[in-house]
Amino acid sequence: MHWSQYVKIFTALLAILNPFGAIPVFLALTGNSSDAERKKLTRTVGISVAVILSASALVGERLLDFFGISIASFQVGGSILLFLMAVSMMQAEEAFSKGTPEEAAAAISREGIAVVPLAIPLLAGPGSISTIIVYTNLADSWTHRALIILCCVLAAFVTWLVLRTATRLGNFLGRIGLNVASRLMGLLLAAIAIELFAKGIIKLLPGLA
Repeated sequence: MHWSQYVKIFTALLAILNPFGAIPVFLALTGNSSDAERKKLTRTVGISVAVILSASALVGERLLDFFGISIASFQVGGSILLFLMAVSMMQAEEAFSKGTPEEAAAAISREGIAVVPLAIPLLAGPGSISTIIVYTNLADSWTHRALIILCCVLAAFVTWLVLRTATRLGNFLGRIGLNVASRLMGLLLAAIAIELFAKGIIKLLPGLA
C-alpha cells in the first residue's frame, strides 16, 4: 500500500478515538487527583490504548475466522457502527458504544479508571477495534501489519498528549470549543464510514459494482 493510505488509516483511527471528546470525562474522573497522579493515569491510558489496538491488528482476523465471520460482513457492520458514532459526535453527544454514564460514575471509586472506562471503552471501543481489523485485512504481509501497529502506537501517543494537557486544553477551548472539535472529527468519521461501507457491500454483492 502507498504511504498515503497509512496516513489515511492514522487519521481515521485518530478521529474514532476522538481524544478531545474524552477530555470532559477525563477531567471529571480525575477532578481530585494531583498532577503526578494525572500524569500516571494518562501514561497508563496511552499504553492501554496502544496495546488493545495492536492486539486487534495481530489476532483480530483470527477471531473472525474462529466465529466464521467474513471480513466483508465485518466491514459492513463496522462501518454502520462508525457512522452511528459519527452522527453522535456531530451532535456533540457521547457515543453509545463508549459506555454509559453509570459505568463512568462507578469507575471513580476504582483504581483502574485509566483502563476502564478511559481506555476501554471510552477511547479504544468497538469502533476503533473493528476499524483496525478491517484495515489490517487490506494487505497480507507482516510489513503492512507492522505499519498498522505503528499507526496504532502513534494514535495512542497523540491521545496521551491530548489528555496530558487536558486541563489546559479544557480551559482554553471551553465546552463549545470541545464540541466543535468533536463535530469536525465526526464529519470526517462519517465520510470514512461511508467509504468502508461501499467497499464492504461490493464484496458481499459483487453485482452492485
